[in-house]
Amino acid sequence: MPRKTALDALERFRRDGAWSRQVMTALVKKNGLDARDGALASRMFYGVLQNRTLLDYTVDSFAKGKLEPKVRDILRLGAYQILFMDRVPDHAAVSESVGLCRSLGYARASGLMNAVLRRVMEHKDELPAVPGKGTAQYLSILYSHPLWLVEELMGRRGYDGAEAVLRADNAEPPVYLQVNTLRATPEACAQALGAVPHPTLPGCLLLDGGDFLHTDAFRDGWFYVQDPAARMAVMAGDPRPGESVLDVCAAPGGKSFAAAIAMKNEGRVLARDISGAKLNLVMDGVDRLGLSCVECRAGDAREIDGTERFDLVIADLPCSGLGVIRKKPDIRFREPSELDRLPELQAELLSCVSRAVRPGGRLLYSTCTWRERENEGVADAFLREHPDFIKTSEKTFWPDLDGTDGFYLCRMDRKNEI
Repeated sequence: MPRKTALDALERFRRDGAWSRQVMTALVKKNGLDARDGALASRMFYGVLQNRTLLDYTVDSFAKGKLEPKVRDILRLGAYQILFMDRVPDHAAVSESVGLCRSLGYARASGLMNAVLRRVMEHKDELPAVPGKGTAQYLSILYSHPLWLVEELMGRRGYDGAEAVLRADNAEPPVYLQVNTLRATPEACAQALGAVPHPTLPGCLLLDGGDFLHTDAFRDGWFYVQDPAARMAVMAGDPRPGESVLDVCAAPGGKSFAAAIAMKNEGRVLARDISGAKLNLVMDGVDRLGLSCVECRAGDAREIDGTERFDLVIADLPCSGLGVIRKKPDIRFREPSELDRLPELQAELLSCVSRAVRPGGRLLYSTCTWRERENEGVADAFLREHPDFIKTSEKTFWPDLDGTDGFYLCRMDRKNEI
């Protein structure tokens, strides 16, 4: 059933382009998988998405002729188990794939399935070489990223830098926890969870696996999950006790939580999001963490008119998400045409939310992408059009260099009125 569930998820994603995490969560529940089988199905599904281009290249090296979509998905699953999952015996990956093929009415393809996967198994230590080493096409196949993305990344980081980012995108993402210092010390939280301190960021812990969501420490609000880059962005905004903070596009709430904790729960944090359903997640976190200074309000950021003014406005705006591919492998399949309108939208939203910054206050613009046109391009255009703001800090985080999500922050301070 785990393999069938993973296959169903691949078909749903291929057919509908549905968000991968939503698809897998629904199918695991529908098929009644326990935690172990659900984890196996999820790993196979996400693993195939993460390595799909390379898997297709390998399969096509041994299979001649056109493959039916579902047969190709089964081959992808089988090849992934052979090449990337040490705990699954190769012969089991072959036999289970053949059985899955037959059970779904593709008995005519079972011989092909057996032959191709056995060749993958026999050549797993010496697979057909990807041609064109030193080119964007080579990196695109080897790391299963679209060619346009690789070319754009090479434009920013060069060939070696791009390869390092792509390799990080395909690595297992770490789990970082931010300690709620209003309720626990980092030392107590680390001991309770078996976590280790982040080497440079105080109050941040690295957790190596485990079901932390069902621990007493989680229920008691000792921590929340957040990448170090996102928390460091909030720290760049410098929220202080007693201040007023507006967090637009706040869901799922990590930046509001970080601001409230830095403010020692003194002052006011208004978490605002256009989605009422997502805002419920923020409210759940606020209650669990005991952050009485945080209030939630649904609303479109474009409706902000400056009636309310804040010491700090956090604008973590909709973006391409290319910095979090290691957590959401399906992001790599987004068409570049989908992303073309983002800088215009970001510029519009940033201009709107800037109205809420009081004279002498701070505006923090951030995204979870490394694309220059969504980051520096948007911030610099905003500054040209709003001379009452000045840039005071700016940084791009990279997964290979900083051990974080790909992330951008730019703090812009509003001049005091004369």
